[in-house]
Amino acid sequence: MSRSRTLLLAVLTLLASLLVVPALAAAGTTVTVYYKPTAAWTTVNIHYAPNGGAWTAVPGVAMSTACAGWYSRTIDLGSATGLQVVFNNGSGTWDNNSGRNYSLGSGDVTVSGGVAGTGNPCGGQPTPTTPPPTGNTATVFYSTAGKSWPVVNLHYAPTGEAWTAVPGVAMNETACAGWVKKTVALGAATGLQAVFNNGSGTWDNNNGANYRLTAGTSKVAGGVVTGGATDPCAAVPPDTTPPSVPGGLTATADHITVTLAWTASTDDRGVTGYQIARTPGPVQLTSAANGYIDAGLAPRTTYTYTVKAVDAAGNVSGPSNTVTATTGDAPPLPAGGSMLGGDPRKESIYFVLTARFYDGDPANDRGGSQHVKSGNAANNDPMFRGDFKGLVDKLDYIKGLGFSAVWITPVVLNRSDYDYHGYHGWDFFRVDPRLESPGASYQDLINSAHAKGLKIYQDVVYNHSSRWGANGLYVPTVWGARDGQWDWMYSEKVAGATYNPLNENALGRAYNGDLWSSTAPAGNTCPNYGATNGTFSPEGYANHHCQWPSPTAKMFPASLYHQCWIGNWEGEDARSCWLHDDLADFNTENPVVQQYLIDAYNSYIDMGVDGFRIDTAVHIPRVTWNRRFLPALQQHLTQKYGAAKANDFYVFGEVAAFVNDKWNRGSVNHSAQFYTWKERRTYSADDTTAALEQFNYENLQGTGNQPTSTNAFLQGNDYHAPDHSQFSGMNIIDMRMHMNFGDAANAFNNGKDSDDSVNDATYNAVYVDSHDYGPNKSSTRYAGGTDAWAENLDLMWTFRGVPVLYYGSEVEFQAGKQIDCGPTCPLANTGRAYFGSYVEGSVVASGYGTVSSASGAVATTLQKPLVQHVQRLNQIRRAVPALQMGQYSTAGVSGGIAYKRRYTAGSVDSFVLVAVSSTATFTGIPNGTYTDAVTGDVQTVANGTLTATVTAKGAMRVYVLSLPGNPAPGKVGTAGPYLR
Repeated sequence: MSRSRTLLLAVLTLLASLLVVPALAAAGTTVTVYYKPTAAWTTVNIHYAPNGGAWTAVPGVAMSTACAGWYSRTIDLGSATGLQVVFNNGSGTWDNNSGRNYSLGSGDVTVSGGVAGTGNPCGGQPTPTTPPPTGNTATVFYSTAGKSWPVVNLHYAPTGEAWTAVPGVAMNETACAGWVKKTVALGAATGLQAVFNNGSGTWDNNNGANYRLTAGTSKVAGGVVTGGATDPCAAVPPDTTPPSVPGGLTATADHITVTLAWTASTDDRGVTGYQIARTPGPVQLTSAANGYIDAGLAPRTTYTYTVKAVDAAGNVSGPSNTVTATTGDAPPLPAGGSMLGGDPRKESIYFVLTARFYDGDPANDRGGSQHVKSGNAANNDPMFRGDFKGLVDKLDYIKGLGFSAVWITPVVLNRSDYDYHGYHGWDFFRVDPRLESPGASYQDLINSAHAKGLKIYQDVVYNHSSRWGANGLYVPTVWGARDGQWDWMYSEKVAGATYNPLNENALGRAYNGDLWSSTAPAGNTCPNYGATNGTFSPEGYANHHCQWPSPTAKMFPASLYHQCWIGNWEGEDARSCWLHDDLADFNTENPVVQQYLIDAYNSYIDMGVDGFRIDTAVHIPRVTWNRRFLPALQQHLTQKYGAAKANDFYVFGEVAAFVNDKWNRGSVNHSAQFYTWKERRTYSADDTTAALEQFNYENLQGTGNQPTSTNAFLQGNDYHAPDHSQFSGMNIIDMRMHMNFGDAANAFNNGKDSDDSVNDATYNAVYVDSHDYGPNKSSTRYAGGTDAWAENLDLMWTFRGVPVLYYGSEVEFQAGKQIDCGPTCPLANTGRAYFGSYVEGSVVASGYGTVSSASGAVATTLQKPLVQHVQRLNQIRRAVPALQMGQYSTAGVSGGIAYKRRYTAGSVDSFVLVAVSSTATFTGIPNGTYTDAVTGDVQTVANGTLTATVTAKGAMRVYVLSLPGNPAPGKVGTAGPYLR
């Protein structure tokens, strides 16, 4: 080849690899090239590049014998109208037109003796069919589900070779409805990169990562690649084969609960579930997995069980072996306490960082090793400052605001350099002593809250422990030596000494002699243990290998902890890798880890907590929640309280989808509403395998094939019984409303848009900002102004869901301040500042939202406009059941933020019309007498129409219909700065 042609090839290859997409012409142009070599070549290859496209891989593609002395090849040019061509014999001899290449057009063209021409030199003889390409091929099926593309093009590059010319080749082979197909030659390559487009500038490039395919048959659907695939268009014969019989059925009784387990069945198409026959009853139960917890049974009764497997076609296996189990007595209530019970939607929630709320006992304050560096010392503001005693002392403040539940940050014993927030759990069975005081233990807090009618919702973490592992499960040993340089870091070892964060040395460090060793411990797997690694600490001291735990240092066993960093927040690794180096990621698919966490959190249920807020829930596969953790919670709650009251335990998960769309960039597995649903098929018994199977299955189903619900919506003006049969057991924090609370109308409209994909959105926890983020993933506390706050609160307290207020928002505390900066700035400058100065003094609540007496700073706080607004909102919400538990509709409603709600159960029938900040008209509503709970205004409706007049931001009208046995409450509370 000439130097100029080589340079041209390199430039074209580079341009193609950049995937620049030019304007597209019509596809489908072909050229048949006839070539007559000047010598007797046994092999003839054509090496070519469509105009504007990339060259084929050297040496090109084989030409076929056409007629005496001539060879031919028909080429699809796509949108190009011509091509550059050279020829070779496959053994290093080239004809490149003396370095100029041959420039050819379309149709029939010839090259002979260095001269290019047109026509068919074989005298009109039909051109032989080009033989199948030699080497490897890839047959690619692409799903067009959800797309209205008129054409689909495959733009690809065999591994190590150049990309096709944009837009690629048309996927025009015969397929079937919903699929397109193309077979391409790979030569010696065994794989390819691929992207797809519609010929008009719309591309599917796997979110910029391209698709990686292999030789053979591949399917690409919903962003998921299936290699070694079967033809999706092949006729599928009817499924008449039943699954195999479930084997090894066992039944274990524990008090009045029987736990069943069996060997998973197999099926040629896949098992979808199991039927469980139980006597006495008779009753047929169902399970999606190879196990079942049958709770709430009669005491001292013998039950008999058999199990059958079912596939998607409805084929049923034969019955398993028969087993029996005899229940015992109902378990006694643990000594700890009992939750209050009652529908959690009736509550409003006040969220506090316990260590930053109120300091009831300065004796347990601790600054930690970052006290000086952070700037906290200069402010006399230790990170652990607030405590349970402070909460007990100020429960009347919280109740006086009108709240009936308190969400507190994690209580387990933490271990890190900056762990006041509670999310670096080390011993999950112990309460952190920096929160407790004599007479103010965690149990004392729960009891005190319950005595005042306040629920305690405990923040819990299943996803990760501290960097230093989890006591009782695994604690890594790091390199350390008291060698003069590092004495300040490492405690002198003392036999029998254990970690106690209350005992700090002069540097703010607690005893850590249990964590380090100057020699590698038995079973060490960390490479180069103790060898210097060529880096130095800020003090200039030599750092060593294995001195600091991390996922890739091999200091944690893979059976108990994951071994990677998250690389793709919408990928599978977001559920199986570390978030941060202080958050060691549990291998939650391991039964040993599962049992550690189940046992730990059961101990807090036994203390009487009323619910769990689940941190980082999205980083554990839904199938693991549905098969392990959520059933275990329900089993323990049912054993303690019975099935009915067990449902009052409020579980709300942080599925942190920090985007403004419904399905988190199309990733269903990382969308909040996804976690409210049970599984809809069975997976492998191994949890790690099951997690991958579920991830791929649900991504393949895509956003358009997820379950939907009407549980949050009225049918006309009527409430209907919700269907919770497919509820997973986990409710969610409403991330979409949170992310869109830049203004209330935006949050309202986005919330409505997601509600049909949540199992029951009336259970969503709703907040504007929190200890992590403000709206739109802002790093600062909400600073929209008092009027905007009033409007936000109106929406949260009257729309579907459970309202949550982050501590201090009632006085716009730290508005606009950075929420968290770690130890790089003082806590006093952040959204996690100490709140105590606002609630100093005494306060006595006479009811929810009412205060009988107050003195000192807290009395001033109680006069703030938003405080009074929150108090009245809580009073109104408590007086109208529809505002707590009702379904809603916007049909027949005009105006901005406006809706109608109804709740009907037993003797309760509550119907209400709400208009926030602007006038709204309601048509098609029941006739009758409506009374505004804000002003007391009465309107009699005879024509199905009511207009609620609202003229100020943050103002609101709440018209309640008087119904038989359910009179409207009239005006609730006294006029305030916005509700008047």
